[in-house]
Amino acid sequence: MATLRVPADVPAPSEDAEQLRWGTNEQLIIDILAHRNAAQRDSIRRTYHEAYGKDLLKSLDEELSSDFERAVVLFTLDPAERDAYLANESTKRFTSSNWIIMEIACTRSSHELFSVRKAYHARYKKSLEEDVAHHTKGDYRKLLVPLVSAFRYEGEEVNMRLAKSEAKILRDKISDKHYSDEEVIRIVTTRSKAQLNATLNHYNTAFGNPINKDLMADSDDEFLELLRAAIKCLTVPEKYFEKVLRKAINKLGTDEWALTRVVTTRAEVDMVRIKEEYQRRNSVTLEKAIAGDTSGDYEKMLLALIGAGDV
Repeated sequence: MATLRVPADVPAPSEDAEQLRWGTNEQLIIDILAHRNAAQRDSIRRTYHEAYGKDLLKSLDEELSSDFERAVVLFTLDPAERDAYLANESTKRFTSSNWIIMEIACTRSSHELFSVRKAYHARYKKSLEEDVAHHTKGDYRKLLVPLVSAFRYEGEEVNMRLAKSEAKILRDKISDKHYSDEEVIRIVTTRSKAQLNATLNHYNTAFGNPINKDLMADSDDEFLELLRAAIKCLTVPEKYFEKVLRKAINKLGTDEWALTRVVTTRAEVDMVRIKEEYQRRNSVTLEKAIAGDTSGDYEKMLLALIGAGDV
């Protein structure tokens, strides 16, 4: 479901690396890096380092600036390395974000999340789990540590008897306002996405409300908001990302970090579904929304990544 447009006759990594070596040509950078898949970008980085003795990312960081630089560097990173970087950034004092940690944990596959944990080890010489545990507390720690530690079953098999019993458990705990009960946390953080979907579908059928509606009892409870978002990420990620994009674009002063994060992390994953959901929800294409809220090379990079034609 990716929208990234990769040319059929992609040049050799050595040609791309040589082109990227010569000075700051923003359009050339977009033409190359925004139109290469993850494996091709990795080959370009390795070839660049072998040929010129320097990390391509460091060269880009020195040559570029602002939101355009962040978009180019984030997208050029290997996906697992990128997620490790974003997760680490989310544990820092001035860029802390429980939401981004949750987003990474819930929208990546089990193997992708395992790769993120390995990349985190390699880059930061400690574990993602220990950093999340150290930088969170209370109910947030209770939810986020098992989320980032998870290795969910990825198959489609579903146990309907289990779905019915766990839907009842969730209903009872939510009715009693025990939102961070260990049973709620266990179900949300360990069940396969297929099993969780079956449980939540039964919850809706049996009790007359989607679970996220019942979790809106206290709209000012930030933990509840995070729990609802985790459930949305696990079951309908395109709806979660559409909302992040809508809020990033519609707020007074664009939230470029959120916009950049979603576009660079989802361009090769499910951007088609996100764009469809965005147009359905907002009656405007994501391309037009981005073009109306950004400018210059940053705009061109984002539009290239979401597979935009003329807008």
